[in-house]
Formats: sequence, structure tokens, C-alpha cells
Amino acid sequence: MTLSSRLSVAAFLCAVTLGSANAGPLLFDESWKEQGFFRFWSNDYLFLGHKLEVISDGTVSLVWRPLEPDLWNAKGARWTWEVREGVEGTNLRLRGGDDRNLAVYFVFTDPETANALTRNTARSLLRNQNTQALVYVWGGNQDSGSFLKSPYHPRLITRVLQPSKIGRHSEEVDLEADFRTAFGAEKGSLVGIGISADSDDTGGRILASIDNLELTAAK
Repeated sequence: MTLSSRLSVAAFLCAVTLGSANAGPLLFDESWKEQGFFRFWSNDYLFLGHKLEVISDGTVSLVWRPLEPDLWNAKGARWTWEVREGVEGTNLRLRGGDDRNLAVYFVFTDPETANALTRNTARSLLRNQNTQALVYVWGGNQDSGSFLKSPYHPRLITRVLQPSKIGRHSEEVDLEADFRTAFGAEKGSLVGIGISADSDDTGGRILASIDNLELTAAK
């Protein structure tokens, strides 16, 4: 087989493995459902196709999207996010004092658990011992690139991408490498994604957005 033929086969296998993740950004539509945390205070979300607008005014909640099996093997992700108004920098290790402007949750589990469990809620997944989550955050007062253990959940690790500030940034993350750093193991199946804004501890206000959220075969 020639080099060009081998490259063509590799490209085809990559497309089959990742499926529709190569087709473009995940749309913000009715497939995303809002979930509360410990209180009933809810953020406001506006689903605009390629873009999600978020308003958090002394509130906190998360929108969650379970992923189809043809997306479970995604190895990377990219998106653009913007914070026009945000909360002050907080200690993301502090339970009850860890507000952040935006957070993107990537939830992983083993294939057996993925096939057996309902993926309709993030909380039901995270109750399973075989499930972990990587959380990419814009906020806090820790340095960019920091990996932090969650004060709420033993199998949830935060990576700070942007400290608390105003602005707009495009991100590209290597889910495999970051999972290995966070948990010391190879990632499982990527079964869902969540997005949240959190302003209930500081009583602040967040005006933010995420657009062009896309899963990739590799960084």
C-alpha cells in the first residue's frame, strides 16, 4: 500500500471513529437541559445554534448534553468563550466560595458503564465510581494551567484556562493528555458535556457566552 493510500485509510478510520464530531460544532439546541446544583437558583441560558449566552446573577446551574456513542472517542475539544461581565477571582478549592465565570465539564466513564447507565443527568453519572470529569474553567484566582481537586467531588478535577477577568479567548484542549495529568490514567468514553456559570457565593453577575464548541479527533 502506498503512503497516500495509508493516509487515506487513516483519515477514513478517524472519521468513522469520531463520527459527527468532525462535522462541525455541537449545536446549542433542545438537546441541552438545565440542571440545578444544591439550590433552586437558576441561571438564564439562550440557545442560539452555534452560540450559548449565559446570564448568572447571584445564581448557579448547569446545562448538560449527553453525547451519542459515535462521539465517545473524541480526543480533544475547541471553543471560543467571552466574558463581558464577571465575578471576582475566588479560591476554586474552597467549598461554598468558588464562583467562576464559566466552566466546561467533560464527563468520562468506562464503556461498560456508558452502555448501562442513563446519561440524562450529570449527577447520576458522577455517582458511579467509574466516572470522572475534567472541568475547564474561566475564573478563580489560581494561575492559568493549574489542576485543582474539586472540593465537592473526589473524581472531578478542574483545570484553569483563564483566571477571572473580562475578555474573549479561543481554546483548544487535549482531553487525553489532560485526563492523564489529572487522574494518572487513560481516559474512558466521553459520554457528556456540561456548561455552567456560578455567581451565588459572591452575589456577583456574569454575562458570558460560548460559541463553536467542537470535539476533535486529536488536538
